[in-house]
Amino acid sequence: MSERKLRLGAFIMATGHHIAAWRHPGSQVDSGVNIDHYIEVAKTAERGLFDQVFVADTPGLREQGDREAFSRQGRVSYFEPVTLWSALAVATKHIGFVATASTTYEDPFLLARKFASLDHISKGRAAWNVVTTGADNVYGNFGLDKHPDPEVRYEQAHEFVDVVKGLWDSYEDDAFIRNAETGVYFDPDKLHTLNHVGKYFKVKGPLNIERPPQGYPVIVQAGSSEPGRELAAATAEAIFTAWTSLAEAQAFYKDVKSRMAKYSRRPEELLVLPGISPVIGRTQEEADAKWAELQKLIHPSVGLNEIAKFWPNDDVSTWDLDAPPPYYPELEKGRNSRQNVVLTLAKREGFTVRQLYEYLAGARGHWVVVGTPQKIADEMQSWFENGAADGFNVMPPVLPESLNDFVELVVPELQRRGLFRTEYEGKTLRENLGLDRPVNQYTVKGEAKAA
Repeated sequence: MSERKLRLGAFIMATGHHIAAWRHPGSQVDSGVNIDHYIEVAKTAERGLFDQVFVADTPGLREQGDREAFSRQGRVSYFEPVTLWSALAVATKHIGFVATASTTYEDPFLLARKFASLDHISKGRAAWNVVTTGADNVYGNFGLDKHPDPEVRYEQAHEFVDVVKGLWDSYEDDAFIRNAETGVYFDPDKLHTLNHVGKYFKVKGPLNIERPPQGYPVIVQAGSSEPGRELAAATAEAIFTAWTSLAEAQAFYKDVKSRMAKYSRRPEELLVLPGISPVIGRTQEEADAKWAELQKLIHPSVGLNEIAKFWPNDDVSTWDLDAPPPYYPELEKGRNSRQNVVLTLAKREGFTVRQLYEYLAGARGHWVVVGTPQKIADEMQSWFENGAADGFNVMPPVLPESLNDFVELVVPELQRRGLFRTEYEGKTLRENLGLDRPVNQYTVKGEAKAA
């Protein structure tokens, strides 16, 4: 086995992850619907030998708030990800594409079909970020008065993923003969009908597209709640997560990997990729100045709108910006995991209201590192070598500027340390991530029956 290397994904948030990035001169202001911008970003990530690019998605508006805050948001118009990645697949050769799709608000047959199509279009570079969807502004778009309960959503997600994998296995890998001489196009004996009848889904099948080049597109999961960890341990091959300290990240890494044995899975079958938002300068002073410039672009109404998500029953506009929050909500087992991470950090650091919203503005509670390429590489190396990460989901504060900085300054530093590749190892995303290609379940059953 080759020496372990960092895995890198570029988490793309239109103009960048900083909430005021759209106002920054280094951003593309209309990037949410600018295909040329995304082509540039994907090619930059590929030039930096990243494994994949990723866009989060929700079937509703991403940001809301009062009229003042809402009018100042730069994230209200954005592409549907599978459509976007299909376009970018023909403009690139190596980079993988992670698209978010909901197990609560999508149909398993249609989802299986479109991700199989993306995998064929990209020649084996597709990945599905499995989400259950919890945003309050979504359920009304689907004729519902509320979300299903969290427990139901996660239980449904397990079944949904099983159904999708079963559909991807509709055809065995060698089912398509396409022999013009004999006139035989495919072997019907190697076509399998799913006939799934479960608690939440009834899906006959088969899928009307042959098996994806990767067998299955790579399965990704994002989140760190208790049911999220269990879903990742059972189904995911990469998990995106958010931590702000080495100790927290180590505890999560150990916990999620330890859950895999009961699903007959090995720890190396799941890559843990925490988010990191790097603000890069050739000197520390330059990096600090870049960060300060970004922070000055935050309008207070936008910052307070970020705070309000954590105190939904309070009028935070009345709070003193330069004093700590008047109280902290109790951390609850059932609360969204990102809320727990952010509130724990704020309390630990003694943040004022302004400092808290400035921190959230950077990457919504993900790990922000401000410094030189060497400092950022030091931090990444420490997490990678001390049981906290298999790689990172890099979250550029401003796009395209910050991704250019990372590729030009940090990637060479990681390569000099022997931590990161100097060329792509394979043709598919699975090969580059070091993940096995899954065997068709019907082939396995057939072999077992013959034995």
